[in-house]
Amino acid sequence: MVDEALSAGAVARRLGVAVTTLRTWHQRYGLGPSEHIPGHHRRYTPTDLARLEIMRRLTAEGVSPAEAARWARQAPDPTPNGASATARIHPTGRDGGGTIPVGRAAPAARGLARAAMRLDAAAISETIAHALGTGGVVATWDDLLRPVLAGIGERHAATAGLIEVEHLVSRCVSEALAAASRAKVPTGPARILLSCADEEQHTLPLEALAAALAEAGVSYRMLGARVPVAALVEAVNRTGPAAVVLWSHTRATADPAQLSALLAAPRRPLLVLAAGPGWQADTLPAGVVRPVELAEAVSLCAAVRDSLDQSRRD
Repeated sequence: MVDEALSAGAVARRLGVAVTTLRTWHQRYGLGPSEHIPGHHRRYTPTDLARLEIMRRLTAEGVSPAEAARWARQAPDPTPNGASATARIHPTGRDGGGTIPVGRAAPAARGLARAAMRLDAAAISETIAHALGTGGVVATWDDLLRPVLAGIGERHAATAGLIEVEHLVSRCVSEALAAASRAKVPTGPARILLSCADEEQHTLPLEALAAALAEAGVSYRMLGARVPVAALVEAVNRTGPAAVVLWSHTRATADPAQLSALLAAPRRPLLVLAAGPGWQADTLPAGVVRPVELAEAVSLCAAVRDSLDQSRRD
């Protein structure tokens, strides 16, 4: 439990609810911020946060808001060792139908995971938009989105469930990344070509790269999912990109022959990047680079773009 007082936005991200939901709970049920400093907005104390956590848990389990608020208002202060009152006041004894594991991720990721389990699209979108606006694409992907997406995948692998959660979160992430890309449209020719490997349908990491490139001022073309190698080579020959990023999420789609075809193209790009966990380093053709992180891929694309532009100026 934190000791500092928090803003409404910070509390919303920790709980995985929309700020408008907090306002409703405050106006209707009196579960609002209790710390007031003259000349400043009211702030939420640890006790406020503990009571709101009870409200969130109970309403997620189907308890009426009025009844949940009654239980929340009866909660004592947080325990001295930092455990919230939710561990001690809980009329149902259940935990909202399970959780998404996010490891040691930041509180915002835990809040996003909670919102995902409730299928709360407004809170999911609000959390992602705030992270993009304050931390940028790379930090949002690494610290917020990857832990939650990986946790959903882990739960699905163990239970065969959460398909609806994955679909909703993926749509919200895709919309947020697209908005981020549109907000910062780079100028100049598109030097980078982004594509999924043949039969590869996981596009979110490639969409994150596109948004990060836009944020860095690097123009790109996005071909998207399931691009046959012949079509990819045709696109390379028609556009002459400085770099091609080929994404593979699983070994089933990571055929090194696709990379070899790019290297043999008449308008061979200066740089071929094999991105994603599907590619195995010991199977890559000579001359292909395998970036490990999103930031590395952005840096490599920007560097090859700059190198090509400089050589043309000279």
